[in-house]
Amino acid sequence: MKYQKLFEKGQIGSLELKNRIVMTAMGTGFASSNCDASDEIIRYYEERAKGGCGLIITEVTRIDNETGVATSNQLNVTDSKYIPRLTRLADAVHRYDSKIFVQLHHPGRETYSRLLNGKQIVAPSPIPCKVVGEMPRELTTAECEDLVKKFVKGAAIAQAAGIDGVELHAAHGYLINQFISPYTNKRTDKYGGDFYNRMRFITEIILGIRFTCGPKFPIAVRIDGDEFVEGGMKIDDAIKAARYLESLNIACIDVSSGTYESGYTVIEPAAIPEGWKRHLAKAIKENVKIPVIAVNNIKHPGVAESLLEEGVTDFIGIGRGHLADPEWGNKAKYGNEDLLRKCIGCLYCFRVANTGRALECTVNPRLGRETIYGDDKLVKDGDGRTVAVIGGGPGGMHAAYVLAKRGFKPVIFEKSSALGGTMNVANKPPHKELIGELIETQVAELNKANVEVRLNSEATVDMVKALNPYGIIIAAGGTPIVPSIPGVNNENVYKAEDILLGKVKLTGKNVAVIGGGVTGLETAEALAGDNKITVIEMMNAVGTTLYPSVRSLLLKRLNDSGVEILTGHSLASIGEKEITLSVTETAFEEARKADAVVLALGTRPRKELVERFENAFDKVTVVGDCNKPGEIANAMREANDKAFVF
Repeated sequence: MKYQKLFEKGQIGSLELKNRIVMTAMGTGFASSNCDASDEIIRYYEERAKGGCGLIITEVTRIDNETGVATSNQLNVTDSKYIPRLTRLADAVHRYDSKIFVQLHHPGRETYSRLLNGKQIVAPSPIPCKVVGEMPRELTTAECEDLVKKFVKGAAIAQAAGIDGVELHAAHGYLINQFISPYTNKRTDKYGGDFYNRMRFITEIILGIRFTCGPKFPIAVRIDGDEFVEGGMKIDDAIKAARYLESLNIACIDVSSGTYESGYTVIEPAAIPEGWKRHLAKAIKENVKIPVIAVNNIKHPGVAESLLEEGVTDFIGIGRGHLADPEWGNKAKYGNEDLLRKCIGCLYCFRVANTGRALECTVNPRLGRETIYGDDKLVKDGDGRTVAVIGGGPGGMHAAYVLAKRGFKPVIFEKSSALGGTMNVANKPPHKELIGELIETQVAELNKANVEVRLNSEATVDMVKALNPYGIIIAAGGTPIVPSIPGVNNENVYKAEDILLGKVKLTGKNVAVIGGGVTGLETAEALAGDNKITVIEMMNAVGTTLYPSVRSLLLKRLNDSGVEILTGHSLASIGEKEITLSVTETAFEEARKADAVVLALGTRPRKELVERFENAFDKVTVVGDCNKPGEIANAMREANDKAFVF
């Protein structure tokens, strides 16, 4: 076996785990509207257990319906009525020799009054979270004591449902963390002041669970190794807290970092390297004897193995990796790492969640929809019939893969010399290398499924007719938008993809990048070192589709590189040495120096191509940018859903 340490058995409290892989807690929105364990969330966790995970820690689970609502659709342990469905969840996970903990959670000041039916949010002290922007009400001493009882009751309900243990969420700036941290706890009663008083809230919870659930019921605690806020907990504080918690006979420490106010330190985008906070976990592990779980932005099994070999941690916490591929463990164990769909760090999952919708994943269009699109739901009625897939980008490749699993014989026509489509452009900017790995994984899937691929083949009606296909899926991408303005055909005008692909190299130029979307900003970053760059955007903000932490990091890098961003302006005309801009609000025109112009205005559907094939064939399905411009996630999801019922 390649990863010996990763697949050694491990011990957390009274539990023996089959390996060192822990699926750490992530809010999903998959629970039912009454916060029961829905069929969807049961299947979601079951797939990860089946996929080789040793321990699953559920999403943030509500212990208080009055002040403790994090999302409208989250698991709930406030009442015994939730036990039957939680039992079904536990049984589903146990079926694959995996264990499951429920993460007991209260958001404190990191929630919104709209989720509390308009009631004021609460916290240990009336200090607002800078991200939430609402003033919390200080909890009374009696309310603190009542919340302790609710945490204990939640643990008892979980135990009664057959759950193997609980984790107390004392990190990320949530309520327990707010009590522990001097940054958020300014109380003067028994729950505030010195270290021991700030630890009193979690101490009473742990002792209460011990008394109610017995000495062998495992209690894990998730803490921050560093809050990354001025005046907050640092590693020395975390070590002190961990040693104190160990003295209370907890089963393990789950080391994370950050709060809502420290952004990317909680949920890292692609720009943050794997294993970047190993020092936090290692420092705590060196100071306690109980096991340590460490999250570390892990994407690759090799990195996980190295953390175990180096003694950084006892267990590997993997969150988003299990969103991207529920078989993360088994693919690593059985030599199928080439088929492992790795998280690409785009944070599309949490961008979707921030809108109030259930989690989605760019690379896994089945996420949360396993009850509809699981392999057991595939209708294998292809009977070897040929389907022409026009375009080998993310949508085309995924559609072909699903069709092959259904028993069809897909044939991909790709006009370029390589599969990947626009991902071959998207993986070129700094920090986007993981998109290249997604291409490699999709190609490996096609190879395993024996899908025929015709490269350097721009599909024509006659070429496709020669196959006598059952039907056609068009996934040929979009056409770059080129505005109809004077000078747009000048020799000093380029497309963003030509810059990113290295077909055009610019040095020592005043470059105007037209379009402040993701492609425009990333193109600006790629050009910044050797040129003076100005990004022109007609709207009042740039990068608006990006997750906040991704956007802030990218804008900081651009600012550090001297890139100017000009919003509220659109391109009116292009000359040899200057451009004319139109002010969006007033239509007033102004000239700016620019001896090179790069267009990054997005794409439009290829209607002419679609019409050509629709006029020649009866069964034509269109997916991705060819149908409606969007992101990789949109193309994957549409391709999955349409190929599933094709």
